[in-house]
Amino acid sequence: MTRRQMLMTAIVGGGFLGLAALTGLASHYAVFKDDDDDDDEGGGQEALNRALRYTKINLQEGLAASEEVGQPISGKFEVDNRKFQLSVYTSKEGKFSETLVDLATGKVANVEPLTRIEDLSNAQSQSAAMASAKTSLKEAVDKASAEAAGFRAVGVIPNLRDGHPVASVLLLKGERSQIVNVTLD
Repeated sequence: MTRRQMLMTAIVGGGFLGLAALTGLASHYAVFKDDDDDDDEGGGQEALNRALRYTKINLQEGLAASEEVGQPISGKFEVDNRKFQLSVYTSKEGKFSETLVDLATGKVANVEPLTRIEDLSNAQSQSAAMASAKTSLKEAVDKASAEAAGFRAVGVIPNLRDGHPVASVLLLKGERSQIVNVTLD
């Protein structure tokens, strides 16, 4: 799923209340299935949990590493072309990039400018939410993780709710998932 679809799910979800909204957001984070590979074996939350076991870094470390490229405006663990990765969208001087963080070292592995219209639109919305934020995404993920002991953060998307920036953090623990919304102002 695209980041635009994730953002729309976040907005339309109206607070992510109920199991349906939680399930919808989880699928829109695109961490469960490689959309480019229809015969992906073992997709779903189970595959993500398996992949996370071998990941030496967490989402917060990836967000912190991407700060050398620009301001992190969203981040997620995902599967792209059969490769498990940590992707962070960043903003710097009005330009948007996708920063891939090395899962073993926690350092920036690759940076590419966003060029697809959908990606740029999502980045602009996320950047707008972060423009009025007083709290970083890393701090929001730290807070959400502290509120949900034993869960691991796998994605974060900021949006504006009633004019206030809010970060929606997707957390996993085995087969359980939950969303924690953290105000950023």
